[in-house]
Amino acid sequence: MSAPLSAVRPYELSFTAGALLSRESALLAAVYLKQPDWHRVREHAMGHNLLQARTGSTGVRLVRETVKRLSTLSDHEVKLLTEATASERGHLMWAAACRRYELIGEFAEEVLRERFLLLASTLEHQDFDSFVRTKALWHDELAEIKNSTMQKLRSNVFKMLREAELLSDAGLIRPAVLSKQVVSALNDHRPSDLRFFPTRQTAVQGGAR
Repeated sequence: MSAPLSAVRPYELSFTAGALLSRESALLAAVYLKQPDWHRVREHAMGHNLLQARTGSTGVRLVRETVKRLSTLSDHEVKLLTEATASERGHLMWAAACRRYELIGEFAEEVLRERFLLLASTLEHQDFDSFVRTKALWHDELAEIKNSTMQKLRSNVFKMLREAELLSDAGLIRPAVLSKQVVSALNDHRPSDLRFFPTRQTAVQGGAR
C-alpha cells in the first residue's frame, strides 16, 4: 500500500543558482582544507567575494549553493576535488548535485542511467518532463510549480549534464569515463553512487572503465 501524499518528503527545488559549479567548488574546497568548517568557508567566501561575483546578491547565492553541494562530499572527496582534473571535478560535482537534490538523483538513476543501459542514445527535455509528471502523482510541490520554474529546473539539470560531460550539445548520452579515484570515492557510498552515471560499471567490478 502506497504512503499518503502527506507522508512523502517534499523535493527541494532550489537548484536554479549556477549549474554544475565546478570552478566555484574548487575554490571553496581549497578553503575548507585549511579550515574544515563549512560555515566559516561560507563566511570567508562571502566576505572576500572569493567567487568574484558581479553583485553581492549573486555572490551570496553562488556561495550558499556551492557549500550546500560540497557539504555532501566526504573530506576525502573534498581533497580529491582540489587535485582533480576538470573531468574528475565535473563527475564529483554531478554526484554532489545528485546527493543534495533527490529529484536530480532519481532522474539520474531512473532516466539517464536506465536509458543508457537500454541502449537509448539520447536524452531529451521531454524525458525530464515525463519524469516530473510521474513524480507529481506523489509530490504536490511538483504538481503546483509554474511552467517558468519547470523550465528553469529542466534547463539547469541539462546544463549540469553537459558540463559534467555526460550529455552532448546535441542531446546524445555520453558514457561516463570515470577515473579510478572517482570510482573508488563513489563506491564508498551505499548504494554506490555509480548509479547516477551512464555507465555499465558496477560497484562490484571496481576500477576505471
